[in-house]
Amino acid sequence: MLPKLIKEKIFLKDGKYLKIETGQLAKQADGSVLIRMGNTILLATVVISKEEKEGGNFLPLTIDYREKYSAIGKIPGGYLKREGRPTEEEIMTMRLIDRVLRPIFPKNFYKDIQIMISLLSYDKNILPDVLACLAASSALYISEIPFKEPVSMVRIIRVNNSFVLNPGIEQLKNSSFELIIGGSNRSIIMIEGEMKEISELELLKAIKYAHKHIKSQISAQKRLRKKIQLKPLINKTESNFFFNDKIIKLIKYNITKIYNKFYNKQKRNDKLETLLKKVKPKIQPSETEIKYYFNELKQKIILDLMFKTKQRIDGRNFKKIRDIWCQVDFLPGVHGSALFTRGETQALSTITLGSSSDVKKVEAVIEPTEQAQQKFYLHYNFPPFSTGEIRIIRGISRREIGHGNLAQRALKNILPSNNPYTVRIVADVLESNGSSSMATVCASTLALMDAGIPIIRPVAGIAMGLIINQSTGEKIVLSDILGEEDSWGDMDFKIAGTKLGITACQMDVKVECLNNEILAKILLKAKIGRLFILSKMLKTIPKPRIFLKPHAPKIYAFTIPKAFIGAVIGHGGKKINDIQHETNTSILIEEKNNLGRIEVIGKKNEEIKKAVRVIKSLIPKIGNIYKARVKSITEFGVFIEIYKGVESLLQISEINFKQFDRLEYFLKIGDIILVKYLGVDNKNGKMIFSNKALK
Repeated sequence: MLPKLIKEKIFLKDGKYLKIETGQLAKQADGSVLIRMGNTILLATVVISKEEKEGGNFLPLTIDYREKYSAIGKIPGGYLKREGRPTEEEIMTMRLIDRVLRPIFPKNFYKDIQIMISLLSYDKNILPDVLACLAASSALYISEIPFKEPVSMVRIIRVNNSFVLNPGIEQLKNSSFELIIGGSNRSIIMIEGEMKEISELELLKAIKYAHKHIKSQISAQKRLRKKIQLKPLINKTESNFFFNDKIIKLIKYNITKIYNKFYNKQKRNDKLETLLKKVKPKIQPSETEIKYYFNELKQKIILDLMFKTKQRIDGRNFKKIRDIWCQVDFLPGVHGSALFTRGETQALSTITLGSSSDVKKVEAVIEPTEQAQQKFYLHYNFPPFSTGEIRIIRGISRREIGHGNLAQRALKNILPSNNPYTVRIVADVLESNGSSSMATVCASTLALMDAGIPIIRPVAGIAMGLIINQSTGEKIVLSDILGEEDSWGDMDFKIAGTKLGITACQMDVKVECLNNEILAKILLKAKIGRLFILSKMLKTIPKPRIFLKPHAPKIYAFTIPKAFIGAVIGHGGKKINDIQHETNTSILIEEKNNLGRIEVIGKKNEEIKKAVRVIKSLIPKIGNIYKARVKSITEFGVFIEIYKGVESLLQISEINFKQFDRLEYFLKIGDIILVKYLGVDNKNGKMIFSNKALK
């Protein structure tokens, strides 16, 4: 007997709709749903462990999102012919979903939860990543797993001054911004996006519009749940453990003493660790419980002190930016480098310039055309020594991928469109105490300027925080947050931009507290802070260098008619090899848009110019007259060889042979005929020669 299908529909503004279905697939999971929109279909399942994880002090939530190649009717590349480790794009989607879901779980909930989302079918007009969050939330909401309320996520862009929700790949190309926004019925929880220097007001309007549609998706989840009879799972993770008054007094006295000294991060942590060791022998519960409740009490005491004294743990007021110092040309052997230090956060960025052969090739199920070959990419490294820790390095972490992606998006739109170089940035975090990703943006901007890349405008980044007094409701907005303020606070909002507008942002909140009034206040303070940081950066290097570094490769790019590619390459590649050898350059040729695109790469401008002259000498000039050899004769014209390697069709209409009855009486194979070069046909890219034009 076919299981009963339970479903709900969500109607969108543009006439499209999406469906949430449950009851027929993956019924042994604690919750499972199918999301359909057009031909895009995703399956989400959720399973919770039967027993609580011992010694846990954080929610062991695992999000796994995978895109199957079968969804687009394609067989995976490689030897094994099956999907392997997740791509960076899949990891980014996992992070997005985790950031929206994690804040809605109860405190002290430590059971393992695994959410798996699979793309089963893909419609190129409907991107699946934001639908994956709706699928995950729906699967959770119809299970018996306790969490506060359903959530959802939308992608929003603006085309021709109109907002577009959940666009396809083609629509993204014409947008001034791309935002992914996640939230609950009451609040925005997560924001991720890139922009082309938009204003704070434009960002606020987009967030407000997106939240309205998030609410409609949440309503559909609630309607679906009403159709299913569920018993809520009882959360038995609350502990009866508490500190007695004497210990609380001891802890409060010592933490206040530490707070008033305004120690640096390392010394402050050492003092707090010493205090914890002093407290441990006085109480009986497990070490995990002691640490958890000690940290909870420590957080409460410090936040109370901040509200009372209007000072932060490093002595700053709420809007002050930490001391900044920068240095460019820090590594003389690379193509560009910069060191950016803000307080106890430090990033070192290096630039490497390459040719089109160095582009990053993206192989994925969903492969936007403009991203299939990336000419600009940023790799972010977060080594353990940056926080004074020892940790085994096992590949690139999801955090490194996420932070690198944010910095890359902040910078990608300020590179000139005619930039001939492939640009790789490597950002190494040398110290970290608050927003190393924004320090990476600043260091990388300076490094690009040091390398001589004529960026449109410099970019700076800042991380903003929010602390809410739970008893009074008072809110404090913090500029340039520390690592501890990120951990204890209620929000982390990273905003990067130029003096004209925002280029990228990323926000996460831990409590449902955000409205437009608070967001506007945060964005205004962030702009003030961003402009201050920019002013400090521009004192180090006010504008991009006019020339590249002497050891950086120089590239001259130009196009030739497609028909002349063979002439430049020569028989068996002999001609191009000779040019490269004689001029000490590297030459790359590709056919693009019915033209031959040529890149000449070398160390010295004189050698590059010589190679370009030789290549251009092989190309006929419009109006010039050439002696051409007849190669073959057809009823519609003759094929002629202008010189070795360059052949073309001379149309019969362009041959002056009126005194002869037939073309064969006028010309024979091997004859030499004078022709005039008239240019290239715009429709097919072929050369046009004429004998008649000589009359």
